[in-house]
Amino acid sequence: MLGVNGDTLNCTDMSGKKKGKWVNRIEELRGEPGYEEEGEYLNDLKTGIWRLYSLQGDVLGIENYRFGNKHGQQQYFAPNGNLIREEGWLASNPENPYETVEVFDINNPGKVQLVKVKIDASTVPHGMWKIYDPETSRLVEKKNYILGKEDDGTGTANGIIKKEEGENPVTTDKKESEKKEKPKPKEVLDFEKSKEGKKKYKVRTGETGY
Repeated sequence: MLGVNGDTLNCTDMSGKKKGKWVNRIEELRGEPGYEEEGEYLNDLKTGIWRLYSLQGDVLGIENYRFGNKHGQQQYFAPNGNLIREEGWLASNPENPYETVEVFDINNPGKVQLVKVKIDASTVPHGMWKIYDPETSRLVEKKNYILGKEDDGTGTANGIIKKEEGENPVTTDKKESEKKEKPKPKEVLDFEKSKEGKKKYKVRTGETGY
């Protein structure tokens, strides 16, 4: 099968597993509208970006896959092209279902540590989910999921901290005493050395009142 750009589509390997670029057509069923989806398979599993289209050619969604399951951000659109939903997912490797995540320190809300946790499901909601008004594109609902559990607003569901995009990350678990002090400029060091052993001196700081 050839695509509109001359690409070879819907191929399988010698063992019958899907590989490369594919276009799947899902017909209307029990009142649900039909659609087409296009993307790539790797070892019979969906991978990377997949796009969904109505049978009339309108973009319905942009999905991301890893290990054959939804992973990362997903976007879905109304027929008028307006964004109506965004979802976040985390897909685990079936051969090694562990992910390194930031774990909340209950004794210090500003610090976390990185640990490996096992993901029991093949894919779980993870990250921000947003619902928009299809006519105005106004945000009407927002939820934060952390490893499949909806957060209560504190950002610590399942003991994991999850920040929104654009927010400053939390600090890692590191003692203040371990932080390197910024070195003084050479001019300051030379000045301090020239005053060693002499009486106290006043340094002008730019402050007023003396």
